[in-house]
Amino acid sequence: MAVNLINVEQVGKVYGTRALLDNVSLGVSEGDRIGVVGRNGDGKTTLIRMLAKLEEADSGRVTHSGGLRMGVLTQHDSLDPQATIRHEVIGDLADHEWAGSAKIRDVLTGLFGGLALPGFEHGLDTVIAPLSGGERRRIALAKLLIAEQDLIVLDEPTNHLDVEGISWLAAHLRERRSALVCVTHDRWFLDQVCTRMWDVQRGTVHEYEGGYSDYVFARAERERIAATEETKRQNLMRKELAWLRRGAPARTSKPRYRIEAANELIADVPPPRDTSELMRFASARLGKTVFDLEDVTVRAGSKTLLEHLTWQLGPGDRIGLVGVNGAGKTSLLRALAEAARTEGETQPAAGRVAVGRTVRLAYLSQEVHELAPNLRVLEAVQQVRDRVDLGKGREMTAGQLCEKFGFSKEKQWTPVGDLSGGERRRLQILRLLMDEPNVLFLDEPTNDLDIETLTQLEDLLDGWPGSMVVISHDRFFVERTTDRVMALLGDRTLRMLPRGIDEYLERRQRMEEAATPSAAPEPARQQAAPTATLSPQAARAAKKELQKVERQLDKVATRETALHAQIAEHATDFEKVAKLDAELRELVAERDELEMRWLELAEDA
Repeated sequence: MAVNLINVEQVGKVYGTRALLDNVSLGVSEGDRIGVVGRNGDGKTTLIRMLAKLEEADSGRVTHSGGLRMGVLTQHDSLDPQATIRHEVIGDLADHEWAGSAKIRDVLTGLFGGLALPGFEHGLDTVIAPLSGGERRRIALAKLLIAEQDLIVLDEPTNHLDVEGISWLAAHLRERRSALVCVTHDRWFLDQVCTRMWDVQRGTVHEYEGGYSDYVFARAERERIAATEETKRQNLMRKELAWLRRGAPARTSKPRYRIEAANELIADVPPPRDTSELMRFASARLGKTVFDLEDVTVRAGSKTLLEHLTWQLGPGDRIGLVGVNGAGKTSLLRALAEAARTEGETQPAAGRVAVGRTVRLAYLSQEVHELAPNLRVLEAVQQVRDRVDLGKGREMTAGQLCEKFGFSKEKQWTPVGDLSGGERRRLQILRLLMDEPNVLFLDEPTNDLDIETLTQLEDLLDGWPGSMVVISHDRFFVERTTDRVMALLGDRTLRMLPRGIDEYLERRQRMEEAATPSAAPEPARQQAAPTATLSPQAARAAKKELQKVERQLDKVATRETALHAQIAEHATDFEKVAKLDAELRELVAERDELEMRWLELAEDA
């Protein structure tokens, strides 16, 4: 029987006139892996701070088992700014002691990219004071993970980590014996790590068995049975469940809930996105040209980030852009945005960017542009437009779109200066969409947004007709809103990844292995040399064929999605299903051949 580590008994917490938690009773036992979700401001952080006894409850009590060893990662670290990273993370251990520890080596490599801490000027001897908030947070996380703990409590641990870092952290936590309580908005991470969920809502905490996929199903089923008045929210959960069941190609984990019950619950929910319909509508709004890049070089200062880049962003393309930090993701979007702003007059360091005449670009950067603090939320939106056309005959008023983004009628009259960081981010996205763009660049749009708001944003983007490029470390968001993934791998090239983020992680691992002397012998380098001797004509021909193969892969993916839908529709007609399944197998074989050809061409191009 699992030992009980923490008991929460009839706990209450009030801020001002608002009860964040009301008569909550919970428990954490050995082996528990608990994910905590809920809207911003509903009390998630308050709950885990009371679990850790960093904050006192107004009523009830929290008890810890004797000798409990607990590590806590809060949103504000307690690192000594005058100390070095070595002092805070390694402590007094001699070099041969910590270097001989597999756990310490794993943590330093996973969070910092190597034992020498590349990216920090003086490595382990770097002083903490001048470091950024993201760097300090990674140091605090490393310090916590290196220690031996019975229970780890994490508040937004994936903040400031890239896709590789998040993947490593998920694998690391799965291997640990420690119990875990984790607040995060990263749904892929929750699905990978957690076996129970706590949903904090209106002062109460609902418990669910299983990871995030199971939670989505169970919550949608609970709301259906309860026949709550929040039809809109229920429908969003059912739509997300439909996406999880139908699956994105990049998802590898399978939901554990009952298939029959899930299928029945989503029987009347349409697919999240009708790709063919949206492509037709996008072409009508944008014409044939959106952005055409020919032999482009992108630089940041004296550093060359991308060179000889030939790429086309077409009407209706929905691209997820991933890559190592500093590879040039944001710089590429900025170069395209500047070309669009000046109607093609401003060009990158080399090469040419052609911009379609009908392009209306909206660019969500990582910085939140400040609005007048005394301006009301609704007024800030109406400054842009009173009504917005969402395509396919759908139209919304500024007030309706505000509600869709979580601003209730009362909240719409809140001064902008009183909004939280997450609420300002929501308002920024809302204002961009109100301007009716037909091209969207979203740079880390999920920052500071809770899961419910993310679901609402994904629902809106599902039916948005236009071209879109998304930079995000949130795998779930990328898989949910985009159709193709492209990567900047730090080698000054842009590559399409047919298998999505899983393929990106595999490629990055191979690159790191090849970077070690033992993995990059001289014969391999000699074999690779002829690739560099291709004539310019041959390289251009390879690039053209590469684009042709990419278009074929898009068509195959569309047909594959349609076949899956037909198989689900005719599930009881075994003869029909057999024919469709045979066609699907042929299609998969064709896709595999195209992907192999794409890889060959990518090397030449």
